[in-house]
Amino acid sequence: MTVTLHPPAFDAIPDELLARWQRIPVAVAADLTPSHQIDPAIRPLRPVGQQAALFGRAVTVRCTPPDFGAVLHAVGAIRAGEVLLIDAGGQTHHAMIGDILGGHLHRQAAAGLVCDGAVRDVAGLSAMSGLPVYARAVNPLGPTTARMGEVNGGIMIGGIAIAPGDLILGDDDGLVALPPRLLPKLIDAAEAKLRLEAEWTARLTAGESIRDIFKLG
Repeated sequence: MTVTLHPPAFDAIPDELLARWQRIPVAVAADLTPSHQIDPAIRPLRPVGQQAALFGRAVTVRCTPPDFGAVLHAVGAIRAGEVLLIDAGGQTHHAMIGDILGGHLHRQAAAGLVCDGAVRDVAGLSAMSGLPVYARAVNPLGPTTARMGEVNGGIMIGGIAIAPGDLILGDDDGLVALPPRLLPKLIDAAEAKLRLEAEWTARLTAGESIRDIFKLG
């Protein structure tokens, strides 16, 4: 078998729309689109408050551990601002990436790394400022072959179908994957929810009662 490489074909997203989405926390996006929330068992490597937010478009990889051939091809083609998503089927008995390939992602200014599987060399990965990393598990045992897989095809990450070019948002709460077609439809509602939450906070800070703020009977 060989690695199948699909040419990237991302739908354009206006810069102004991306800038608006970059201000939206994962919790707000998840509340609006729970079906696009990635399994919260896929967690950031760095402690809460220490990992940069993740924001970028998906480059997708499907592989079957212990083979990581598709990972090698994708890392070699990653561009600045893109997020590498590795569908390892949730298998954690072999790591699919560590600090050598992660270091290349970092030097290429990739926006992040998400692995539905295991990673290793986590001290090195965690030290790469500006490269947020999310994984299902950590395992020091590495891959053994590099012959198979698929790059820029449809994948499943944490129970969510993801296509190349989907917008990936990540923070300390977790991850969401948003298809480009949803972005213009949901941004007004996302910003309205942010304003509402700010209003709740201001009213609570001012001493108003929970009953009045949330209209409890």
